[in-house]
Amino acid sequence: MQKLPLRQSLEIIRQGSLNWVAGRPIVVSFEVTDSCTCYCRHCDHGGPKDDSRNLRPAEYARYMQTLKPCVVQVSGGEPLMRDDLEEVVRHIKQPNTLPYIILVSSWSLMTPERYLRLREAGVDQFSVSLDFPDKRHDEFRLVPGLYDHLNDVVPKCAAYGYDDIVLNTCITSANLPHVNDNADQARKWGVNLCYSAYSARRTGDRELFPTDLVQLRTQLDQVEQRRDGTNWLVSAPTTLQHTREFFENNGRPGCKAGLRFLVVTADGMLQPCSMHFRRYPLEQQKRLVEEFTMMNQCDECYVAIRSNLDKGFWQLLGENVKRYFPVGGRAKAANC
Repeated sequence: MQKLPLRQSLEIIRQGSLNWVAGRPIVVSFEVTDSCTCYCRHCDHGGPKDDSRNLRPAEYARYMQTLKPCVVQVSGGEPLMRDDLEEVVRHIKQPNTLPYIILVSSWSLMTPERYLRLREAGVDQFSVSLDFPDKRHDEFRLVPGLYDHLNDVVPKCAAYGYDDIVLNTCITSANLPHVNDNADQARKWGVNLCYSAYSARRTGDRELFPTDLVQLRTQLDQVEQRRDGTNWLVSAPTTLQHTREFFENNGRPGCKAGLRFLVVTADGMLQPCSMHFRRYPLEQQKRLVEEFTMMNQCDECYVAIRSNLDKGFWQLLGENVKRYFPVGGRAKAANC
């Protein structure tokens, strides 16, 4: 991943620090639609839904003014199903270059032309789901031809040279033997890669939770051995270590959902995360923290949004300065 412009880096540090002190979220995930093109085995979304109550693009500005996150995930469902997605992004982006916007998508509907339009609208990073480095990806998501589509469109978009595409592999028992094969695929396509952890809480399917700890350690040890100066593995070493511990311990306590991060549903309600469905109006984020975060005993997930925030302030700041911010040298970070 390319390092961020200095102005944007300083704004993220400033706003993130203010939010940490004020008890506002660092990251907000806007689920802009519940509809999806996929029916993934590890996800509780899937297929078309009633989108009649989705927030309109202009309504997102009010959420930004109130919550003031320095990072936003735009997700779903499948966000690319919204024809007005570019307008949604424009109303999320602020004049001071914040927030850093990550579009989370299967890329089943992505084209090079839309990739460029979304970049122009304000998307800083494209997170592309990849479960398998071959056509088993189609079977896992029940979308025939999806892998071939990615094999065509991802390299085409990467060829523009913006270095803003990150494959995300959610580690499950099904793809555990292929954790490093997906890293090879990222190399082949000329893009970056991160890992996240499957949670059985989302679907209730315990069979997808990895239990072969020997293979887990072997695969993640190999991941660590592959790091180099190109920064193509963007999962921090501490994040991967904590992910390993999550699987080994069958959980990880101490979640700060609702405080450090939260979800805004497609119809505009606040949720602590995508797997706890206590809903609050925008003006009641502090009540959400009091009633949910401070009482939360859930240890059942270590998804990407949590794993990248589940650290102390100085560690979180230091890791992100090293990874993304233009401090200390080269155009790309030496480690991730």
